[in-house]
This record gives sequence, C-alpha cells and structure tokens, in this order.
Amino acid sequence: MSSDRVTAAVAGIRAAVAELVALDCDQFTHLELVELLGELETATWQLPTIGHRMIARLQREASPTELGAKSLGSVLTQRLRISSKEVRRRLHEAEDLGPRTAMNGQALAPKLAPTAGAQADGALGPEHVSVIRGFLDKLPTWVDPEVRELSEKTLVHIGSGTGPEELSNTAKKLMTAIDQDGPKPDDVERARKRYFRLGKQQADGMTPFTGLLDPEARATIEPILSKYAAPGMCNPADHEPRTSGTPTQEQIDTDDRTATQRNHDAVIAIGRSVLSSGELGQHNGLPVTVIVSTTLQDLENGTGSGVTGGGSLLPMADLIRMASHAHHYLAVFDKHSNEALYLGRTKRLASVGQRIVLHARDRGCTKPGCSVPGYGTQVHHMTGWAKNGLTDVDDVTLACGGDNRLAENGWTVQLQDGVVQWNPPPELDVGQARVNYLHHPERLLVENDPAPDDEAAA
Repeated sequence: MSSDRVTAAVAGIRAAVAELVALDCDQFTHLELVELLGELETATWQLPTIGHRMIARLQREASPTELGAKSLGSVLTQRLRISSKEVRRRLHEAEDLGPRTAMNGQALAPKLAPTAGAQADGALGPEHVSVIRGFLDKLPTWVDPEVRELSEKTLVHIGSGTGPEELSNTAKKLMTAIDQDGPKPDDVERARKRYFRLGKQQADGMTPFTGLLDPEARATIEPILSKYAAPGMCNPADHEPRTSGTPTQEQIDTDDRTATQRNHDAVIAIGRSVLSSGELGQHNGLPVTVIVSTTLQDLENGTGSGVTGGGSLLPMADLIRMASHAHHYLAVFDKHSNEALYLGRTKRLASVGQRIVLHARDRGCTKPGCSVPGYGTQVHHMTGWAKNGLTDVDDVTLACGGDNRLAENGWTVQLQDGVVQWNPPPELDVGQARVNYLHHPERLLVENDPAPDDEAAA
C-alpha cells in the first residue's frame, strides 16, 4: 500500500469518526444504541492490530536517533503523547502479536498467532489479550510447547465468546490443571522471577519497595540481618547506635522496635558501611556516595529538604544527621568550593567539583521528558567536544547515556538563564517541550515574565 493510500485510509477513518461524533443518538432506539455500541467496540478491538504491524516494522528497521529519540519507546511517547507505561505495553504486545521476519527475510507468523488472529477479527479486546498474555507469561518454562500452544488456543476460543472476567477465571483453572503441584525447582525459572524494585517516594518521604529474592540472595542477607537486625543493634534511638560487637543488656531491653523495623535500620547500616568503605570506586566520574543539593537558607534553618542525586527528597534533619558521620557531598547553591570549575580545553572530562555543581543545578538528565536522576547520568558538552566545546561548568550539562548520544545527531543544547534547553533539528520539531521540569517541579510555580512591548509586537 502506497503512502498516499495509507493517508487516504486514515483520512477515511477520521472522517467516519467525525460523522459518528456528530451523530444524533436520539434518533435510535435503545436496542439500536446497544447494537451500535457493540459494532463500535468490535472496530475498536481491531485497530490495535494495525499498530502491531507498524511497531513491529519499526522495531526491526528503524533507528530511534534518526527519529529524534534515544529509543523507540521514547519516539512513541513523544509523538503519540502517551505514557511510558502504555508505550511498554504496546511494544510488548507488538512483539507477541505483530508479524515477524526470519534472518533470511522470510515472513513469520506472530509469536501468539491464534491471539493475533482473533484480535484482528474483532473477537478479542484489550482485556482478553491481557489475560491470555499474562497466563502464558506465568506458565512455567518446563511446560511443553505443545501444551502452551493448546492452552493459548483454548483461551482464545473461550475468550471469543465470554467477557474478560470469565476468561480470567478459566485461565486460573487451566493453570491449576497444568501445574497441580506448583513449579518445580528450576534455576532458569528462579532467575526469570527474581527482582527488587524501589517504588515512588510518597508525599511523606517514605518509599515502598517490593521484591522476590532467589535462594542465593536470601542466604546472603540472612546472616547479615541476624547480626545488624538483632535487638539492640543499629538502633537510631540510641545516642551512639551499636554497629559492631555485642549490644549491652540495657540496649537490648530498651529496644522497642519491631522485627521489621530492625530489618529496616539494618539495611541503612549495611548501606552506610558499604558507602564509607571506599571500595565502590566511581560511577559516571563521581565517587559512589550520597550527593545532596540544598539551599544555604534551608541548611542554616534546618528546614525543608535536600535533593539527592537519585532524585529523592531528604529532610534537612536527616541530611544534617547523615553528614555528621559519613563522607557525602553537599552542594550548597550560595557557595561552592575553591576547586576550579572552568577548565577550558585543558581537560575533556569534567572534574568531581563540576559534577557536584551539575547535580545541584540539573539534578538529572536535562532532556525534556527524561526521568533519569543524576546518579544515572553522564556529563555532556553542550557545544560538543568535537566542535571545540569547553569543559566549563556553563558549557556542560547532565544527560543519560541515550540522550547524550542523541545530542550528537542534530540537536542543540544550550544554557538559557540558568536553565538547560534542548532544541530538536527542524525535521524532527513537532512543537515538543524544550525544558525538563521533572527534576525541578518548583519551576512550574513560577510565572513567565511578560515579553517586552517591542517583543510582544513583533
């Protein structure tokens, strides 16, 4: 199909939708409205199959940097204006339901061909597809391919005539029938299921986390917790918390923490010990340690919060307490050390002092929409080192690895009034944002200054 025909087809869909939007629903009976809703739902269920084919080809052939982003996911997030979570779902669905190509160019059916076919016919909706993909993902790896394929066909057949709730209940019963005794001990299966995830920091500063430890991880942490999480150990309520040796009987008797609270405090002690050991070396040019930026006023008043290189907020009382017994870097906006921050062309790599100041100024990747915090970034020369860019703190910025490479493909990065701006090349400019506010939400509360009269009249 030619590009013109694709455009005509999409234009036809939009024209039909416009006609439906203008439709007077009062002219139909209730039964006719229900029938119309059913037809609309069927058409809606079919549309994702077109996207699967498009995304599948982009995954095979496209260069994200040529499309103006560091990854295909970023391309879709920016161009379609959908969330990263929705983008991940579509990419994963395209891998399972989109067409494939063999190494020799031969066309292959989708991984989940029965599901893809039923979706293309409008027999399965997004919720049905989610149930089927979730079932197959949780199916143990030792299950025979024949049983896996038969299970998919069974669920497709049942889902084509029932709702997602019924299909989900059927999937649970089918899983029990296949795996009656539970999963067998299997290294591959355990490796697939292991994870540890930090959640988002909540309004009160607390952060939830979830995880699933493999046997080795549990065996490793058990003896550490037995020491550091014992009653009387690592108690923040003690004037001098016990972190070595054996706690006194008084420390044990006055320890009113629960076992889970002791585990929490033990994790802090473990992390503090590792950070202070000096054995972690460097990451992205900085010693692996806690980096916090704050204002002189908050520091002197003991109020407010500092921002860590990981993007989290650290209450001032906690910051001051941490700084009293650890080797961390504290960047204060009003003052900085005497270390040279302007190195000209004498050095390509930014110094530790410069990187600390960049953590304070940028806090994370400055590419609009990027949420990578400072700990995960690199130093980017805004002018470009190859173009005689200087290693001065006003000519460098923080960027994650992908965006650092993207900046070398026609993008211009500049510092304007203390704020880093990213401008895309003309062919990729669709009016996207120039400034990243994710690491500086306080900027959203500042009104833009009105343009001068001569600029406003221009």
